[in-house]
Amino acid sequence: MSGHNESILREPLITGKDITYAQITDEILLPVENKPNKAWWIGFIVALCGATLWIVSVGYTFWFGIGAWGLNKTVGWAWDITGFVWWVGIGHAGTLISAVLLLFRQNWRNSINRSAEAMTIFAVICAATYVVSHMGRPWLAYWVLPLPNQFGSLWVNFNSPLVWDMFAISTYFSVSLLFWYTGLLPDIATIRDRAAGMRKKVYTVLSFGWNGNVKTWQRFEAVSLILAGISTPLVLSVHTIVSMDFATSVIPGWHTTIFPPYFVAGAIFSGFAMVLTLLLVVRKVLGLENYITMFHIESMNKIIILTGSIVGVAYLTEFFIAWYSGSEYEQYAFI
Repeated sequence: MSGHNESILREPLITGKDITYAQITDEILLPVENKPNKAWWIGFIVALCGATLWIVSVGYTFWFGIGAWGLNKTVGWAWDITGFVWWVGIGHAGTLISAVLLLFRQNWRNSINRSAEAMTIFAVICAATYVVSHMGRPWLAYWVLPLPNQFGSLWVNFNSPLVWDMFAISTYFSVSLLFWYTGLLPDIATIRDRAAGMRKKVYTVLSFGWNGNVKTWQRFEAVSLILAGISTPLVLSVHTIVSMDFATSVIPGWHTTIFPPYFVAGAIFSGFAMVLTLLLVVRKVLGLENYITMFHIESMNKIIILTGSIVGVAYLTEFFIAWYSGSEYEQYAFI
């Protein structure tokens, strides 16, 4: 990269020959400032088909009832818990990339953190739809919130995992949204400076008066570190609470203390895998091979291998405890 000194201790974070800062800006903003290409429309149509299938499925569930999931007296969550845990799990990678890697000063996160944070926000929204659908009467979903006395003697049942999930998801969503939008402010300001007409007015409002001076960047970095410090415990606490949906039950194979670290490692594992899956498509469709490089992919693969190994140890531990405990119920579930 011309006019810029790269470290000799690691591979450059951006590849390509004689790339200037102006060229970087032009290529990154190309999908925003121009009409979408054919590959984008193909991806959009595929996503639209998936969204249509979701609307049909939810409509079927609301019409015929949540018994369509296989719910009965002995099955408390049925198919719904699978989708809920999956979406919450893949949503963890965004916060991990944004918060933990920022605290450890891992600069390679800069090419992937926006995509990961956006994926987190949409994944948490999808997870919330499963909680609302599971209630059977979704129009009363606000009952899980701490309500004022005007609603009468209506008290939240804090023994219900639905209430735990509500607090976990709402907190996680709020912090993730704030983190994502704060990080976007310099990018939105860049688009504002290049836009004209109504687009410029819209981006001016969205950029919150960003001017790019030294004081603005200092405040930006300070706020980012504060949000990272708040978000890091959330990576551990949110999926710990989700794991307690299972661990507090008496079902063999679920009633175990290994679930919190097991679920957290599995969430980071699946979340990074989903980010990598999406970025491999995005870098090809949008032509971002110089910015999402093999170095970024290999760095993510290292984290996937680490967390995958932790999940593998958790699997082996479950089988070992089932054998070592001598409990016939645990042995029936695992052995």
